[in-house]
Amino acid sequence: MTEKERILQEIEKNVRICSKCRLHSLAKNPVPGEGNLDAEIAFVGEAPGATEDETGRPFVGRAGKLLETALAKINLMREDVWIGNVIKHRPPENRDPLPDEISACMPYLTLQLRTIKPKLIVTLGRYSMGYFYPDGKISRDRGTLIKAGDYNIFPVYHPAAALRNPIMMKDFISDFIKIPGVLKKLDLAKETNQSFGLKTGEKGQQGFNF
Repeated sequence: MTEKERILQEIEKNVRICSKCRLHSLAKNPVPGEGNLDAEIAFVGEAPGATEDETGRPFVGRAGKLLETALAKINLMREDVWIGNVIKHRPPENRDPLPDEISACMPYLTLQLRTIKPKLIVTLGRYSMGYFYPDGKISRDRGTLIKAGDYNIFPVYHPAAALRNPIMMKDFISDFIKIPGVLKKLDLAKETNQSFGLKTGEKGQQGFNF
């Protein structure tokens, strides 16, 4: 077992016994996250839904099927990426996560991402984007490469929102198919030592305090 595998397994173990907020007693199963531990891309959503709560796996309901369809459009599969959520237990009735619940879960995702070290984090929806970029606005910043602390983020609409709104669906797909080009841009920036995107400053790094 590699050190990376050991750390991520330990995080998963801690998520499964976590009782730091009320959600652990309301949900059926924790959803720690899953995927390629050496992934270039991490997809981060808001919180598990009903199907995820039943299975303990992220993005396996209707929103997950849309995510897989979108991945196929850029020649990727679930096995090629890492997928997780800001919140590890489902909020009741799919309500928005509360600030104290986000704070309680924050260290888990922080350490997962620090361990995986993805080149790009695709945030799915406004809560996920807000975790990295609190001043962001999803309708304004979607489809934009943003520098947030040590991470490169690319916000898109949440697949569940896209399923409810044809206009958002169009934007979700049009933004999603930009991802290969975004990765190339990151490679070029690294090679030429250039900067890009939005500088968010200290406020934009608040999600990484561990």
